[in-house]
Amino acid sequence: MTSIRRERADSLRGAGNPRARYRRILRFAAWHLAVTWWFELFLPRVGLRRLTERNRANRMRRFARRFHGLAVELGGLMIKVGQFMSSRLDVLPPEITSELEGLQDEVPPVPFHAIRALAEAELGASLEAVFASVEETPIAAASLGQAHRAKLLSGNAEDTGLSSVVFKVQRPGIAEIVDVDLAALRQVGGWLSRIRLVSNRADVPALIKEFAQTSLEEIDYLNEAANSERFAADFADDARVTVPAVVWERTTRRVLTLEDVTAIKITDADSLRLAGIDPTEVAPVFASVMFDQLFTKGFFHADPHPGNIFVTPANDPSSEHPWKLTFIDFGMMGEVPMETRSGLRKLLIAAASRDGKGLVTAISDVGVLMQSADTAELERAMTQLFARFGGMGFAELRDVDPREFREFGTEFGSVIRSLPFQLPENFLLIIRAMSLTSGVCSSLDARFNLWDSVEPYAAQLLRDERGNLINDVASQTLEAAAIALRLPKRLDGLVSRLEEGSLQVGNRRLERQMASLILTARRAVAALIFGALLIAGAVLRTDDPGLGNVLMISSAVPLLYGLWSGRRQS
Repeated sequence: MTSIRRERADSLRGAGNPRARYRRILRFAAWHLAVTWWFELFLPRVGLRRLTERNRANRMRRFARRFHGLAVELGGLMIKVGQFMSSRLDVLPPEITSELEGLQDEVPPVPFHAIRALAEAELGASLEAVFASVEETPIAAASLGQAHRAKLLSGNAEDTGLSSVVFKVQRPGIAEIVDVDLAALRQVGGWLSRIRLVSNRADVPALIKEFAQTSLEEIDYLNEAANSERFAADFADDARVTVPAVVWERTTRRVLTLEDVTAIKITDADSLRLAGIDPTEVAPVFASVMFDQLFTKGFFHADPHPGNIFVTPANDPSSEHPWKLTFIDFGMMGEVPMETRSGLRKLLIAAASRDGKGLVTAISDVGVLMQSADTAELERAMTQLFARFGGMGFAELRDVDPREFREFGTEFGSVIRSLPFQLPENFLLIIRAMSLTSGVCSSLDARFNLWDSVEPYAAQLLRDERGNLINDVASQTLEAAAIALRLPKRLDGLVSRLEEGSLQVGNRRLERQMASLILTARRAVAALIFGALLIAGAVLRTDDPGLGNVLMISSAVPLLYGLWSGRRQS
């Protein structure tokens, strides 16, 4: 009872005053939405666009600094929102993304006594009875939980084959904090959905619903453990990837115990070089593994920031794979439905082949571009984009004259704004994963060229697609042939039943459908007979010209019958 009271007290301290927290988030959002409306919508309409553009960068920095401070102070999902914003290099300006970058790691730890109280309440025993030892200093402090190193007791170590483990515990009161934050985000989403410029581009309430589902799954460590094992099964035969084993006996909904696989942080270039690993060789492998998750397996790590990916040197440096990518933290995972995955594969193939028209078609298939859009201008803009910047790495892009970027950006931006884009619900995590992947690869190699990884991967996808197409065509051809062979017998039976009067039809619509079926069957049979006589005549004509000519001429009879029956029916 005492431990429950202590846990409840820690929970309340962690969550603070829920109403005050809720109001503070809404005040922050309302103020900055009002400022954005004033400077970005109202002033340009009254002829003061230059004033707006002159101080835009400072406004963005000021907003990012304020949000950074709010997120660090409040914690919870505000950290997650900031992390997502920091990864959106494709949408948000650098004044915002660079300021929020530190939120990936900058989270103050929870005092160990609060962690101990929650863990012991979950496990039903003191930590000394569960572990041989636990380090009180955390090795990682995240927005929803923190991790400590520990040693298993000898009996558990023998059973699991593990000795050193990582003991991950939720932050006290995090469930209450998540509930408050989600309520505030839903309210902000409602505001945004009333702004036509936003609602035409994205279903904000649906995106927040997806974010809420992901966040609630992330604070369920049993779900994370199951995700870990599913991810490990997906890459069981891939020598490039490894995943920590789960110690299920020491895992609950709020406590997770895993194999200690801590190695070299993927973006720690100096440590990689000391271990004899070239960082520029890690980047394309990491990109390829992420492509596999998104485009092939359909189950992907949606939070691949540098703190969640390690490079583990192999015990034998002379092996085929002298190092492996070790993924941890499977709380935020995404699934790509088959139809979306197919669209993404087409998009990747089009991008790799610099096919502007194909890329626009793939974007429409994925659901990002509404079907009503006039895509001619977008196709032209994408073709120009590929012609000028396609194939360039980030370092090469830095050397391009900024004025050229501005001119192209102005033209391209006007085209984008004129089209009815939308953000599908399941795209939030896909965009986050790809943004983080791009950022990690660029930090490993300043001259990293994403095309170098995309092109061979897309070529393999194209070969797979062609193979599937051939199989599909062959299957459909055999199916059609089987139907054609069965059709005369089925038609004969149908006609017999009609003549005998054993087939009763009392519905005029059904009668019309039956007549249409009979017509189709007659024409199909006539076409089969026509084809058979024509081919037989052509084959026999070399040995017996007379018979061959007769058969070829007579083939016109079923052909004319099929055409005549169609006209007569109509």
